Amino acid sequence: MYPGRGDFAGWACSCRRAFDGSMILDTEAASFGRPIELLQPTGVTLELAAATFAETFQILKGNAIVEAAKSYMVRHTPIQPKSVAEVVAELIAVKGSRKASLPYVQDLRSRLGRFADAFKMDAGNVTTPEVQAWLDGLKLAPQSYFNFRRVLHLLFQFAVARGYAFENPVTRTKQVKVNGGEIEIFTSDEIARLLSAASSKFLPVLAVGAFAGLRSAEIERLDWADIDLAARIIKVGVSKAKTASRRIVPICDTLASWLVLYAGQQGMVWPGNSATMTRAEWQTAAAAGIKWKHNALRYSYASYRFAQIGAAGRVAGELGNSAAVVHRYYRELVKQSDAEARFAVMPAPPANIATIGPRHSNI
Repeated sequence: MYPGRGDFAGWACSCRRAFDGSMILDTEAASFGRPIELLQPTGVTLELAAATFAETFQILKGNAIVEAAKSYMVRHTPIQPKSVAEVVAELIAVKGSRKASLPYVQDLRSRLGRFADAFKMDAGNVTTPEVQAWLDGLKLAPQSYFNFRRVLHLLFQFAVARGYAFENPVTRTKQVKVNGGEIEIFTSDEIARLLSAASSKFLPVLAVGAFAGLRSAEIERLDWADIDLAARIIKVGVSKAKTASRRIVPICDTLASWLVLYAGQQGMVWPGNSATMTRAEWQTAAAAGIKWKHNALRYSYASYRFAQIGAAGRVAGELGNSAAVVHRYYRELVKQSDAEARFAVMPAPPANIATIGPRHSNI
């Protein structure tokens, strides 16, 4: 029997005698006796504890033994089976009940809906390698990858908190660094080629992005009722704008010449979702023989528009951001002569736009 805590000191002193045929010092005896004291509440012998530790140490190569034990306990804690699709629906319902903005909820629904379609299984069975492979398979630009990873991390945080998953498999997926980088724009020739190659369904998306500077997400939520050709304005409502603030964007002559072809249309300008819009972007660029550039429609509009009128505040109001942003990112990227050429990209044969409202010289 091992000594109790009260007589441990006396026992340690006695250990000064022969130990395996040799003498040990007081400090060595204390070092030997302390593990026995720690093991006493467990009823495990020092020999068994040492043997177990040695085997575990070999398996884990000495790394994270305590973390492995904790992970084991987590993995063996009962969870409630719930499919990825059910967890997505519950998360979106919670966000809606907490008055999250409509654009934010729509973004969650779009991105997480794609993930749920690919993972028809319980959330607790999704692994890190599977998530990583799915993200890699999307072949996204860094910012888009970052956005998808962010919402997936949110989803599994939600699942873990509610007992639908053991752990968050997104935590150990690859992170990407997103920085401002160089602003990429489409030249006038590239825009003309894109418009020529676009399908009739995708053409108004291109035109609004190129000649009004709306964000892709805003175009995705845009209704034909928001486009007033007679008044030459596009109304970007609170529920559609990224910044949750209403703004009015002018329709220049160039944009009017493209949109008049769709006069009388009803419903959504883009009838699909973000995934189908992305597919249309890449397919159109391939048909035009050029590389699609992320956010380049908006960046191009901002750059050419600033060069055209030289008023950062006015351009900022049209874009829905600040004059400081316009100055920082879009100043002197293109020449004024280039801007005039850009806003001269008209459909062939030219549409008669004299009857659809007051003319403004590209506003």
